[in-house]
Amino acid sequence: MPKHGKRYKALVAKVDRNKVYTVEEATALVKEIATAKFDETVEAHFRLGIDPRKSDQNVRGTVALPHGTGRSVRVAVITQGEKLAEAEGAGADVVGSGDLIDRIAGGFMDFDAVVATPDMMAQVGQKLARLLGPRGLLPNPKSGTVGPDVAGMVRGLKAGRIEFRNDKTGVVHAPIGKASFEAGNIAENLTALHAALEGAKPANAKGVYIRSMYLTTTMGPSIQITLA
Repeated sequence: MPKHGKRYKALVAKVDRNKVYTVEEATALVKEIATAKFDETVEAHFRLGIDPRKSDQNVRGTVALPHGTGRSVRVAVITQGEKLAEAEGAGADVVGSGDLIDRIAGGFMDFDAVVATPDMMAQVGQKLARLLGPRGLLPNPKSGTVGPDVAGMVRGLKAGRIEFRNDKTGVVHAPIGKASFEAGNIAENLTALHAALEGAKPANAKGVYIRSMYLTTTMGPSIQITLA
């Protein structure tokens, strides 16, 4: 068991482990316990009533957070022809065709998200699947990173659209802002993610779908939130 210092223990003391907080209480408390020397990320964690071993019960989707994530997103776009200029005009950080695929295959990883047009996916899959797949960066229509509208995809990522997916234990972890955000903005981002998760419920999921919900900061303890 890892040992926690005095700072962490003091933060834990502020959270009542026997209480399920309202969204308003939790967002106010999460700001109070974010005492690190940097702007901590606020994360939401949802335990789902799914069987992640079954492919038809896995949850994956995207959501546009109303107030963004508070972090800048470096977007790489793999496309060709007139779409190259379209991507650059939308604010993509790096743009290219086969040349960019080769750069990435050679070790270039200076980006947080990759967008591709359908006509480039055969090359992307062949040369980059093993590299980008394990990192969660492989373009995919379900994550909103493959399609003809490169400008829309780039702007969405820059504005704070995030992808969510369950891990092997059936839990979804997602960043929903920074501790410096107003509590109300954190709450609205959380509500948007909650609604998106409800909309992504697998048809074969049985029983209670969202079983518990927590807020945490990068360096702080978790706070359980009511699902009401």
